[in-house]
Amino acid sequence: MQIWPAIDLLNGNCVRLQQGDYQRDTVFSDNPGAMASQWFSQGAACLHCVDLDGAKSGSIVNSDAIRDIIASAEGRPVQLGGGVRSEATIERLLELGLSRLVVGTAALKDPAWFAAMCRRYPGHLVLGLDARNGLVATEGWLETSKTLATDLVKRIADQTSECVAVVYTDIARDGMMAGPNFEALRAMQEASPFPVVASGGVTTLKDIVELVAMKTDSCIIGRTLYEGHITLQDAITQAGS
Repeated sequence: MQIWPAIDLLNGNCVRLQQGDYQRDTVFSDNPGAMASQWFSQGAACLHCVDLDGAKSGSIVNSDAIRDIIASAEGRPVQLGGGVRSEATIERLLELGLSRLVVGTAALKDPAWFAAMCRRYPGHLVLGLDARNGLVATEGWLETSKTLATDLVKRIADQTSECVAVVYTDIARDGMMAGPNFEALRAMQEASPFPVVASGGVTTLKDIVELVAMKTDSCIIGRTLYEGHITLQDAITQAGS
């Protein structure tokens, strides 16, 4: 299983939110590029980033920080979500050097468009499924739809096989240090023909052991690394990556 350390960007800073609440943010660094370098120096092979401002506004906001992170990666894969809602944005971000882009809101609103983009940019687009009580949340988690996350992934799969992966986040667990929602994750793995990336709530090495046992493709880890509850090296070792 691959480990993706997370860098969430808000107002140019590296932050973590609790349950997606923009009023409950903790700033961990005002230098995202340096934070990226730290994770790579500790053994990260890839990095997951979210433009939280972009997720709300619908357009990329933290471009300077994103460029700094890409420079720090020195060619290693960097994945970005938040505000990826048009083909023009997809083209611009791929040209910057990002490896994969996570699309959430736009995929829910127009699954056919997302499927077409997957076919046009094979190997680059990831479906972002952020769920609250099993329902897809959008607009930076500020709105909740009436669409089940499992239904949306099936709808996408009916239209394309070129989606690289699904990042599944249980909002209630995100940033709460309470462990993942293994039941919901298992349901997503059963519904998805694409590799599933677990996100939200991963706190302990025991959580990682269980994710490996579930044959989870990848795992995004945030707050528990920043607060020092586990080390990245130990997480990578436990994941066998």
